[in-house]
Amino acid sequence: MKAVDLFAGAGGFSTGARMAGATVVWAANHWPLAVQWHAANHPDTEHACQDLQQADFTAVPRHDILLASPACQGHSPARGKERPHHDAQRATAWAVVTCAEVHRPPVVVVENVPAFAERWVLYPAWCAAMHALGYAMAPMVLDAADHGVPQHRRRLFVVATRSRHPIELALPQRQHRPAAEVISLNAGNWSPIERPGRSPRTLARVADGRRRFGSQFLAPYYGSGSGETGRSLHRPIGTLTTRARWAVINGDRMRMVTAPEGRDLMGFPHDYRLPANEAQAWHLIGNAVSPVQARDLIDAIRRAA
Repeated sequence: MKAVDLFAGAGGFSTGARMAGATVVWAANHWPLAVQWHAANHPDTEHACQDLQQADFTAVPRHDILLASPACQGHSPARGKERPHHDAQRATAWAVVTCAEVHRPPVVVVENVPAFAERWVLYPAWCAAMHALGYAMAPMVLDAADHGVPQHRRRLFVVATRSRHPIELALPQRQHRPAAEVISLNAGNWSPIERPGRSPRTLARVADGRRRFGSQFLAPYYGSGSGETGRSLHRPIGTLTTRARWAVINGDRMRMVTAPEGRDLMGFPHDYRLPANEAQAWHLIGNAVSPVQARDLIDAIRRAA
């Protein structure tokens, strides 16, 4: 099975496809840093760094499955109020239709936040365009934790197949893994919780976590995008974003979850390469597809085909 990956980012979809036995023949993203690190981890894949809304898809190799993760920023409620550039970000999904029109692969899989289908006013028109190309649509919201990834990450996957009826998939339901399997209390750069300049809101979240979980737990360091309550280390972590937002609490000290831990909490292989710069690494991690979830989905598609 040959795959191409649009909006490939850090390479979660590509890595999952490779885990499922597919060959990723072509991958593209508009951000040079993402292409650089995708290529570092997938050296046998042909890469393109370009705005995919302007791409010439006739130059893309033949493929059996089209994978795509269009920009989610214009859809996600976590981004706050509507902004002018969100229309342009939402429009990236039309590149999927263009590529599908050129190549008509048997399967197209699109990943995004659930709001892509729930809130985007043009989602029915987007589906209609795919229907016009002969695709039956099977949208499903999946949580990465149900695939054995130590992170609760609910994402929409739209599986489009050139068939009369939408595909029916038998997906595994794996045991949830705790964040404690990844996060070490003996590693990282710690600082005292009670120190000058610490935000009162951070201190309040830590105090709430202590009441609920004792001396060792996770706490959102920022309220926006990750909630206001602490979380036990004995359950999956909450959704990772493009910024380090989760703190590890251990007694009277705390530290941020590191990018290498974020990689493992996403289900990437332990040797998957990321930038040494933490901010850049988190930007790639937070936008990624969980490879394990992608693998399970592609395996199920192959079985059902």
